[in-house]
Amino acid sequence: MTDLGIVIVNYNTCEHLRACLKSLEANRGVSFLTFVVDNASSDGSAEIVRDEFPHVHLIVSPMNGGYAYANNLALRKILALDPLPSFVLLLNPDTVLPPDALARMLEFFAAHPEAGIAGPKLVMENGKLDKACRRSFPTPELSIYHVLGLDARFPTSRRFARYEMTFCDENQVTEVDSVVGAFMMIRTQALQQAGLLDEAFFMYGEDLDLALRIKQRGWKVYYNPAVQVLHYKRQASRHSPRAAYEFWRAAYIFYRKHYAHQTALPLRMLIMLGLAWKGGWKLVQEMMRPLPPSPNAAEIYG
Repeated sequence: MTDLGIVIVNYNTCEHLRACLKSLEANRGVSFLTFVVDNASSDGSAEIVRDEFPHVHLIVSPMNGGYAYANNLALRKILALDPLPSFVLLLNPDTVLPPDALARMLEFFAAHPEAGIAGPKLVMENGKLDKACRRSFPTPELSIYHVLGLDARFPTSRRFARYEMTFCDENQVTEVDSVVGAFMMIRTQALQQAGLLDEAFFMYGEDLDLALRIKQRGWKVYYNPAVQVLHYKRQASRHSPRAAYEFWRAAYIFYRKHYAHQTALPLRMLIMLGLAWKGGWKLVQEMMRPLPPSPNAAEIYG
């Protein structure tokens, strides 16, 4: 029986993708299937997978439909398998795993049957913690602290620094709101209950949204620093002029979807003005239109 279905979404990161797949090949003690979804790359990524990793299931998307869209292409195939893998892993191609990473993460789930999601300690190329690997949800309160820079000014404050949880020991297992989609291991049962990634998000925010929906169904989310994974960070988006806009667009969608209805009008107006200031005229134009339904709403809420 397959323990794990792995999904890697790639966009023009062929060399990192090669290193990531090689690190997966070195993992032992776990039965897994790997799906690579290539989001219309132009750097020969798909050819590398075909030629060098013939055991990997390659899905070539004719368009770059975004991170959620591409993940869902593979997740639908995984959820149609019989028997189902017990777990699913969303993994970025700019990660490199140690040989025991998968086995140790599955051991963590076995010891925490209440866990719906878990993620490892992600360390960037400079040796520093990728702070996104353990987060709280961006509530209106925490978003204001972040925009004002209070979390950076008071990194040990349990009030102001909750979003990136910098007051916590980075080497201690911690229950969190969300880990990051660069390495997000999910119990398949929890994913079935919560549904697929919301394709209203192009990039950013979809991992937070999924974690929130899984927690709403009674599961817990954990940061597990006993497993350490190298993350080169933003290799697909660092040269993209669209990335900054999509970050603030994702913040807008997340706020409108989960918090706007419970926010007092004066605070709601303040938050919307802040998002408009950060996201620019293009986001202002989008904010003036009704928020469209997710293109895969039936798979999320049906």
